[in-house]
Amino acid sequence: MDYSCLSTIDCKQGAVRAVRFNVDGAYCLSCGADKKIKLWNPYRSLLLKTYGGHGSEVLDARGSCDSSQIVSGAADKTVILWDVATGQPLRRLRGHASHVTCVQFNEESTVAISGSRDNTVMCWDMKSRSNEPVQVLREAKDCITSLQVSDEEILTGSLDCKIRRYDIRKGEIVEDFVGDPVTCVNFTRDGQCALVSTTNNLIRLFDKTTGELLNEFVGHKTDDLYIESGVGNNDNHVVSGSVDGSVWWWDLIQAKVTSKLLHDSKRPVHSISIHPLQSYLMSASGATIKLWGKPDEGTEEVVEAS
Repeated sequence: MDYSCLSTIDCKQGAVRAVRFNVDGAYCLSCGADKKIKLWNPYRSLLLKTYGGHGSEVLDARGSCDSSQIVSGAADKTVILWDVATGQPLRRLRGHASHVTCVQFNEESTVAISGSRDNTVMCWDMKSRSNEPVQVLREAKDCITSLQVSDEEILTGSLDCKIRRYDIRKGEIVEDFVGDPVTCVNFTRDGQCALVSTTNNLIRLFDKTTGELLNEFVGHKTDDLYIESGVGNNDNHVVSGSVDGSVWWWDLIQAKVTSKLLHDSKRPVHSISIHPLQSYLMSASGATIKLWGKPDEGTEEVVEAS
């Protein structure tokens, strides 16, 4: 990939635990060890808002489908729903018994889903005033490290070496044993496959329905860290962070390394976020986040959209 670094932002949050584009890619969120979430226009390196209210480091955050709300999870065991415009917490949900490692909205942002070190996944009704989860998924035998949500399914990864796919409408669960602790899961953009990262320096692509192994991607290093991976917005590439401080790219079909983007030679790239529509990527390492893209395309179109 002929990407280059378009901007570098020192988030001033201590270590950045996660970076996330919003639904249309016009903004991004950074989650910090300083217990705060920051909203950025990464194309102008512009800080727009800071959200403070967690009692410990923030591990994940996501924007809603209309970008009016944010859901976050932290090491203080809580899930918080935020109003983007005012910066105020709207709901503070206490149900988990340990760190909340990952959060997601459903497609309509009516339900928030959170995964935790307490081995559970909890579903929270965002339209209700109740502070109790509407559903608790207890099948995992170890920490929930990652989850993805589509309009019909919840995909989870756990350190018990299994991925689980919950069919929301049918009320069914499919478990697949992958042999190594799972650190990151993603659906491909077409929804047909699952991309699974594990602690043994390996990323696998599975057929979602049959469980067939379609491809393996190697070369990067994880060293038992939670290193995120993802699929390019046109399903042509697999992308992952690495302990060597680079963002690795593979061709999805051929599984060949096509590019390595150096973020920081001294610190791992542990979090990445792929633009939902255009050729941009965010990466997080240490205290900084970087925006990557094709320099000949510029950022004017995205900036105007924001």
